[in-house]
Amino acid sequence: MRIAFYAPLKPVDHPIPSGDRQLGQSVVRALRVAGHDPFVASRFRSFDRAGDAGRQARLALIGQRMAGRLARRLARPAIRPDVWLTYHLYHKAPDWLGPTVSRELDIPYVVAEASAASKQRDGKWAIGYAASVAAIEAAAATIFFNPVDVPGIRHLRGQAREDECVPPFVDVGSFAALPAASAEDEPVRGKRLRLVTVAMMRPGAKLASYRLLADALARVASPDWELVIVGDGVARAEVDDAFARFDPSQIRRVGFQDAANVARWLRASDLFVWPAIDEAFGMAFIEAQACGLPVIAGNGGGVASVVAADRTGLLVPLGDAVAFARAIDRLITETGLRQRMAAAALAYASSQHDLSAAARRLDAVLRRVCAEHGSAADRADQASAVPR
Repeated sequence: MRIAFYAPLKPVDHPIPSGDRQLGQSVVRALRVAGHDPFVASRFRSFDRAGDAGRQARLALIGQRMAGRLARRLARPAIRPDVWLTYHLYHKAPDWLGPTVSRELDIPYVVAEASAASKQRDGKWAIGYAASVAAIEAAAATIFFNPVDVPGIRHLRGQAREDECVPPFVDVGSFAALPAASAEDEPVRGKRLRLVTVAMMRPGAKLASYRLLADALARVASPDWELVIVGDGVARAEVDDAFARFDPSQIRRVGFQDAANVARWLRASDLFVWPAIDEAFGMAFIEAQACGLPVIAGNGGGVASVVAADRTGLLVPLGDAVAFARAIDRLITETGLRQRMAAAALAYASSQHDLSAAARRLDAVLRRVCAEHGSAADRADQASAVPR
């Protein structure tokens, strides 16, 4: 099938990396693995960070005009899509394109990673909320990557279909295989247990997580650890301040790394640590487990859906630095437990969060909605042909 793919929050080729962009790229790749032909229908960003009603109204007007032009262009037989798939829409980034284009072209409209926070109904993002609700209600299917979103969608659409729940995923093989590198480029492991974290450095929840991680490490009883920090961003100075209390030999900052080097650092470490404040679920947790790393994380959002608690890692109460420190101490000192979790982590990522399984699940949903759409169209044609 030819699939019109659209990400209103951030295009999949956006220059700034994030877990959201990564999952979007993985969705496109999974569709190709399933034998489909996805293409980026538009790079129009409907994102309103501040809750500015005037900006939302302008974006709505621009989007509605673009939708009409896009529908006319995509109506040409050579490029006409069989289905439209919008990835990650919510009140801050609604879909002003997909519903209109799908209706004009008479093709199924599908959404993935959609959410609806009812508290925004009369809030600063009321316009975006209303548009998101309308899109979700118009969708032929709603694909879930985060189980936390299910109750809100169920409230709008009724019972969520089991086949529409697709665990978030990565290409486990690409992370499980150690990238080729010369000896001088390989991360050098010290005698201490190596902890690693991978996250952008930006204000808000990411910075709060970095600060909590620093607070937790300051409480760790064992001195036998070092931390590798993979990431960069506008809050770099604040992150540096949070870790300034430690001996420089214990903290290694390697900055932003491409995917191959992220895998290298994960494979060269012993334990992945991240407090996950206000995290949807955290693609980095899946990557870490794909590299055979046990995880210590804050138990918030959908984190429990990507980390098997007490089997592939330890989940602690969200925002609890003391509990986080105790979990680090436990996995530093209990070598056998850490090794068992490392082995279980790779098996878990391979069985539950691999791209190949996701490709099959996405393919099944899209084929179902296209078949149902075709059946409905046939019934409508038959009804219109009956003499009155």
